[in-house]
Amino acid sequence: MNAPATPPAPTSIFSETQRPNDTWLALAKQEPALEPELPIVDPHLHFWHHKSGYRYFVEEFGRDAAESGHNIEATVFVECNAMYRSTGPEHLKAVGETEFAVGMAAMAASGKYTTARAAAGIVAYADLTQDEGLLREALEAHREAANGRLRGIRQRAKWDADPVVAGPVRAGKRGLFLEPEFRRGLEVIAKMGLSFDASIFHPQLPEVVSLAQANQEASIVVIHTASPLGFGGYAGQEKQVHADWRAGMSELARCPNVSVKMGGLLMCLGNFDFSRAEAPPTSEQLATLWRPYIEDCVELFGADRCMVSSNFPVEKAGVTYGATWNMFKRLCAGCSADEKKKLFAGTAKRIYHLD
Repeated sequence: MNAPATPPAPTSIFSETQRPNDTWLALAKQEPALEPELPIVDPHLHFWHHKSGYRYFVEEFGRDAAESGHNIEATVFVECNAMYRSTGPEHLKAVGETEFAVGMAAMAASGKYTTARAAAGIVAYADLTQDEGLLREALEAHREAANGRLRGIRQRAKWDADPVVAGPVRAGKRGLFLEPEFRRGLEVIAKMGLSFDASIFHPQLPEVVSLAQANQEASIVVIHTASPLGFGGYAGQEKQVHADWRAGMSELARCPNVSVKMGGLLMCLGNFDFSRAEAPPTSEQLATLWRPYIEDCVELFGADRCMVSSNFPVEKAGVTYGATWNMFKRLCAGCSADEKKKLFAGTAKRIYHLD
């Protein structure tokens, strides 16, 4: 007799990347770009052929960028488990993704699909807890494959006791940033001049504070506004979530080696249900939904340590590229011209050492 099948873990549309619905996205209100001349460096963009079959390469990005009307000068490619090598040592398989990103950069440089310098910098994946010899070998392989574009490493630490929140893309266990092996690995990449993209949920902010205090030479970038949670067990707790998030971010802001990528709130904050909405939100609607987090980041960290980011094509499940940048421009309308230059391009250029 066959054993009963193990039931799948509970899921939510917000716990896993969703394939964009182009027909639904076409219902978005057409908005002219606000401040279309303002230079933008998008520091968090993915290229992939997703397991759902959805492809997002330079051609697709170039179309989104052009249709948005915004002045996208460059992007940073961030690892997303794309195009790993199918053979060879396990610790070197992720180098295939760096090779793929360089290929995307070459396609962009042809000018056929976009005027933006796509993948001008690359944030790759490496397991910082592995044996130091293997780690160094992997990092050097990434550096060689990146052809001068390697800027940082991301190793995701997202963990939550709620399986709906944790989702399928999570850390294998809680407390990754607290492990001595991880911190030794962080020291290695810091000495190589590489930054670290920290991927967490907001209850894990104390772990990033501890990490930043213990590794003050490391440049740590908290991505996705520290992913405040609004679905699963956190649904209906908006005020408490924001209070807890702000308390954690206030403490983190005291660490001068930490900066923040703002945006990336669609899949974790979960306050816009794109699976039920009649059409994508306008930039005004999106600004209302995300204002408490974006404005607080600028207040706490300042323009020198904040950068806006699209998190495309993940966010494309619910918002358009153009509305995303208009939303940021609405929320930053009260900033000075110098602050806007930093928020939309300057901070990203400095953190990721882009020319």
